[in-house]
Amino acid sequence: MSQALALVVLMSLALTRPGQAAAATSMADRLDSVLLAPMANVSAFTGLVLAGATAWGYTRHWWVLTKFALTLIQLYAGIFLLSPALRDAADTGTVAWPQIAGASLMASALSFQAWLSIAKPWKRTPWSPAAKPPTAPTWVFVAGVAAPAFDVVAGVLVGYPLPALSLIMLVVLGFERRGRRRRAQLPIARSPRSAPAASPPTA
Repeated sequence: MSQALALVVLMSLALTRPGQAAAATSMADRLDSVLLAPMANVSAFTGLVLAGATAWGYTRHWWVLTKFALTLIQLYAGIFLLSPALRDAADTGTVAWPQIAGASLMASALSFQAWLSIAKPWKRTPWSPAAKPPTAPTWVFVAGVAAPAFDVVAGVLVGYPLPALSLIMLVVLGFERRGRRRRAQLPIARSPRSAPAASPPTA
């Protein structure tokens, strides 16, 4: 959220002070490409992993589903709308009010998501399964930390965000979560009761 607010400040500076517009738009584009874009990928990935690897799931609670939808909207809006607009602003040295409004909406949505995580409002969704799925094994959480770290390093080396391993990890998590849900639905095998010990013969 602080990075999105920094974009708002830089673009507002470019709009209100034309003499500093070139420097402000260049800084905004650099902040987006070097820091905001890879951190947005990491934030979205870790949120998806935590939801899929724990009992919260993606569609069991309205607040989680709302965060899931907002995350995807922000991610793709940033990739296809905000980043190209920032590149154009850096090339021309000019900023329009819709660009500032878009970055402000991005920061507002992030703050709303933070409130959802704390308050956890609303009830469960109608299609929430009755059985709570078990938590994923430890290797899922380890991979959930290692994958985005690897992608950030790879993105620095190639010069642009490259969430390749994170996407592969999400596919693997989907199959692993499906297996956990199937195992949770299997009936628990009970051990046969031991026969009562025979009483010793009486004389």
